[in-house]
Amino acid sequence: MKSLYHILLSAVIATPFISGCSKSFLERTPQSSLEESSLTNKKGVNTLLIGAYGALDGQDFKDGDMVNISGGSGFAVSPDNWIYGSVCGGDAHKGSDPGDAAAILQIGTFVGNATNGFFNDKWRVNYEGVRRCNFVLHILPNVTDMTEEEKKELAAEARFLRGHYYSDLKKMFDNVPWVDENSNSYNKLDVDEYKIPNDKDVWPMIEADFKYAAENLNEIQDVIGRANSWAAKAYLAKTLLYEKKYAEAMPIFEDVIAHGVTAKGTPYALTTKFHDNFDAFTENNSEAVFSIQYSANDGSGGTGNANQGEMLNYPYNGPFSCCGFYQPSQDLVNSYRTDANGLPYIDNFNDHPVKNDMGLASSAAFTPDAGNLDPRLDWTVGRRGIPFLDWGNHPGMNWVRDQQSAGPYAAIKNVYMQATQDKFYDGNGWAPGNAINYVLIRFADVLLMAAECQAQAGSLSTAQDHVNTVRTRAANPVGWVKTYLNPAHPMDGYTNTPAAKYNIKAYPAGAFTANGKAWAIKAIQFERKLELAMEGHRYFDLVRWGIAQTELNRYFSYEKDITTDIVNGNFTSKNVRFPIPQRQIDLSVKNGTATLKQNVGY
Repeated sequence: MKSLYHILLSAVIATPFISGCSKSFLERTPQSSLEESSLTNKKGVNTLLIGAYGALDGQDFKDGDMVNISGGSGFAVSPDNWIYGSVCGGDAHKGSDPGDAAAILQIGTFVGNATNGFFNDKWRVNYEGVRRCNFVLHILPNVTDMTEEEKKELAAEARFLRGHYYSDLKKMFDNVPWVDENSNSYNKLDVDEYKIPNDKDVWPMIEADFKYAAENLNEIQDVIGRANSWAAKAYLAKTLLYEKKYAEAMPIFEDVIAHGVTAKGTPYALTTKFHDNFDAFTENNSEAVFSIQYSANDGSGGTGNANQGEMLNYPYNGPFSCCGFYQPSQDLVNSYRTDANGLPYIDNFNDHPVKNDMGLASSAAFTPDAGNLDPRLDWTVGRRGIPFLDWGNHPGMNWVRDQQSAGPYAAIKNVYMQATQDKFYDGNGWAPGNAINYVLIRFADVLLMAAECQAQAGSLSTAQDHVNTVRTRAANPVGWVKTYLNPAHPMDGYTNTPAAKYNIKAYPAGAFTANGKAWAIKAIQFERKLELAMEGHRYFDLVRWGIAQTELNRYFSYEKDITTDIVNGNFTSKNVRFPIPQRQIDLSVKNGTATLKQNVGY
């Protein structure tokens, strides 16, 4: 089976780029563009579709440097939303030192305004993805060498991708303009025609795109990385969940759980080992519902196919070249504390803090926490004295740029293995790239979203079953972090001894029913925090649950006594959405009035 990134290597996408340019510029004939008539065939339209997939990571490699499609920093638009979903959600600090990429710290403490260039980059990259999808759909009716069924399948892929780009825009900015292949502006060069208002809720249109994709995509794909009908159903159900249409989302989630298969045709299932979802050697597995495909050392001559969105997010110093960003919070670490029964302290986890090495030099003695812990902690957070994949025990301060600013921890889920770095690490750029796919939706996420819908419907026993499926995987000792045979030579392998006192169990029979609906929903929300930490979901979850202001200000209040970077953090009601980029508002002026309206409070 071919892989999508190998196809991307040979695809040449030469379609005009729509941006905020003058009319005179738009009226020029681009020297490298193709006539539409040369694309109205099976090969041409499939090449355009590959370009629509290629926008998923938002990255481009130009003049020996990694940038995003709109020309800004690649990490500003990382598709895992590590800045907007995890830093803004309290999973992590920006990291590094306060002055390094200070725009991220502004966003993470909710003082970022509409002129912050990261917002404009994110907006432009997603709309570039939309534009590419629209161009596929615009060309498709004129293709002469495809059957109607083939056209439906290809249109379904384009609409699936468009639904993804718009859902990211909707979650980020809420009020966004809808442009599709039928928009009056689509084929006109008059710049004023592109000034479409953001006065309509786009969830129904996103829902329609995923519904069409679910009904028309193939179940099996011959190329790894292309969406299938089950991925579309998962996205459709997730869209309904965000719209709070729990009763409509629930049967779709249950259908995906009971009957869904990967694009390779294998049934969805949790992997035995949690970390298999974050290792390039074991990716595209039974848990991957839809992933962005990355490769390294593939002969492309640059890092354009490697995961560069997290290029900053490796421990400082040590064996890594960059850069000490994305440091997990103490609040997150404390969430993994468990009681004697192997269950989390949902309401008072910060009353049971996990021991850290703040202020201690790496040469000073330190013994890691000896209490009960959820084993997912050490596949999510690098902490002093615990094996950091196969790179050796995390040494503490020597791998941290500024402990006082952002704490003592390091991210793990984005880090490549030492044993396979010759294949999966790409060092062509100024910061590390790797071949670890980013899984946009994985099966554990589906189970927890289904649990949420079941709990909302009052089906607490079924909700508990889904949560316990996730917890049971985490409780399997086969997947726990183990100590090294020889800590001085971590590549020699591991013992069978757990690296910490791991104690996790499923919720006892009847627990959700006995404690009631409100408690059950809270338990599901907490399980999402544990399972999906550092994967870019947290902020968006908190917003849709309506608890962002309470949770994030609680986080700031606790965490600011540990680190100095977020002392000014404050979440207000306006922060349930990010500001519409000022640059886009300025470009939307027509007859002296801006077409795009700023979100309330900015």
